Amino acid sequence: LNRYNTRKFLSRIIMSYFLKVILLTFLFINYSFAALKELPKTEILKLEKLELMKKNNIKINKAYDLGSLYMLSITVKGNNDEVFLTKDKNYLISGVVVDSKTGMQMSTPVDLSILKDKETLTYGNGKDEYVLFTDPECQYCKEFESYLPFIKDRVKIKIFFFPLDFHENAKDLTLYVMGQKTNNQKIDAMFEFGIGDDLSKIRNLKYSKSELEKLERKLNEQISLGESLNIQSTPTLFDKDGNNIVWVDLLEKYGIKLK
Repeated sequence: LNRYNTRKFLSRIIMSYFLKVILLTFLFINYSFAALKELPKTEILKLEKLELMKKNNIKINKAYDLGSLYMLSITVKGNNDEVFLTKDKNYLISGVVVDSKTGMQMSTPVDLSILKDKETLTYGNGKDEYVLFTDPECQYCKEFESYLPFIKDRVKIKIFFFPLDFHENAKDLTLYVMGQKTNNQKIDAMFEFGIGDDLSKIRNLKYSKSELEKLERKLNEQISLGESLNIQSTPTLFDKDGNNIVWVDLLEKYGIKLK
């Protein structure tokens, strides 16, 4: 099952169990990622004992108290998903929940511990830490990256590469950046090419067999890490607590407005 089919499965089992079910595309709540309160394991075990959960072998990985709702990170049929449970435990919500204050889609924080010391490079020397998955041939990635010099003294961003299949030159560009020796050289290489630039330098690069194998192992590792975090598009940005951040909002936080 992919994520879409998992949602279909969840919708079917929810509707088959409850006489009245709230199945929403958008539910607006007023909450903040900073206020997420994770439920202890004892409370999660109680939620797993609900008939709907037991009947369909739904495992709750993590749960958060949003005030009026519980946000659940679950595994069903071997696939991960997110659903929401009302506090009275009578209604399970499968859909998108949006914070009415920030306009951001609510989602459970991801576990960034799997990324420790596996980044391609680190950008910035500030105190605010972030993780970025980027594609060197992604227009929006390059747009975001063009603003990074304005905030480099305020952020420290661990950068991972996640080249998308439909970007013809993304893999070669990624290998070029990864192939640089120092962190500063990798930063320079990341900024060297823009969308539409002549890439003959990249296409004509020659690697030894051992060097290419090493770079491709590193790239495959980064792609696998991204897939483990359910990354499906770029740029994808997380704060140090694993909360997904919209890059435009990040720039606004530091007083940077888009041109």
